[in-house]
Amino acid sequence: MEIPPDTRLVALLGDPVSHSLSPRMHAAAFAACGLRWAYVALRVRAGDLRDAVAGLRALGFAGANLTIPHKVAALELTDELDPSARRCGAVNTLVFTEDRKVVGYNTDMAGFLMALAEVGFTPSGKRAAVLGAGGGARAACAGLGQAGAERVRVLSRGLKAAGELCETMRREFPATRFEALPLQEEQLRYALQEADLVVNATPVGMQPEEDYSLVPSPRWLRSEAVVLDMVYNPPRTRLLALAEEAGARAVGGLSMLVYQGAEAFRLWTGRPAPVDAMKRAVGLLVAGV
Repeated sequence: MEIPPDTRLVALLGDPVSHSLSPRMHAAAFAACGLRWAYVALRVRAGDLRDAVAGLRALGFAGANLTIPHKVAALELTDELDPSARRCGAVNTLVFTEDRKVVGYNTDMAGFLMALAEVGFTPSGKRAAVLGAGGGARAACAGLGQAGAERVRVLSRGLKAAGELCETMRREFPATRFEALPLQEEQLRYALQEADLVVNATPVGMQPEEDYSLVPSPRWLRSEAVVLDMVYNPPRTRLLALAEEAGARAVGGLSMLVYQGAEAFRLWTGRPAPVDAMKRAVGLLVAGV
């Protein structure tokens, strides 16, 4: 495919990136708006992120998305941080300004809340269990705090990381109770028994390990709960299948992907995103609907 010289470029930086649907989604969005833009997925190892961001800026890219494992590390590579990134403590979107500044945003938080709103879930006054303590978990916790959740339990194999995340969130959202727990069977089952919302913010369940779930049985989930899995490849993860078996509402990661991508599109282009075109591109809407 030819990319003309005057094409504006944006990139996805992560490791891995081969599974990503973002290039397809943003290509559809650019085409729907008649924009000569292109989106490329670039595998960047953790130690190479600084050089990669500097290279994109030097090459005149309009911006970039960041995924595992770069969302927290990118905080130190920006000239300015939007409040969305500062409150989350993670960056998933970069904008390269005309005066060569790198501005960091977090659109995951908005995407997370919009995905929940789409199924009628309001976090205010609710109890949540967030699995993981990385960039996705930070966005979920910040979104829940901003929306007035009563309590958020963060479970991670790295208890130190969960504790640091909760400490940060307590400062930002003192009205919400944040509690760190080790991601072990007893603590996980305890947290899930009271959770109105369960969020998987880890890569567990992503291809090629789609048979895995941190929640081992549907009996661990409340039928009244909403279960959101940030993994979107496959669209129906093992966790979502268990949620449906338990009678809970299952929310796939594709919805969050689209809505965070729509906000990134707006930041890069200055235009509202064609959300329906983006949904069709990733299979959330049937073509022609």
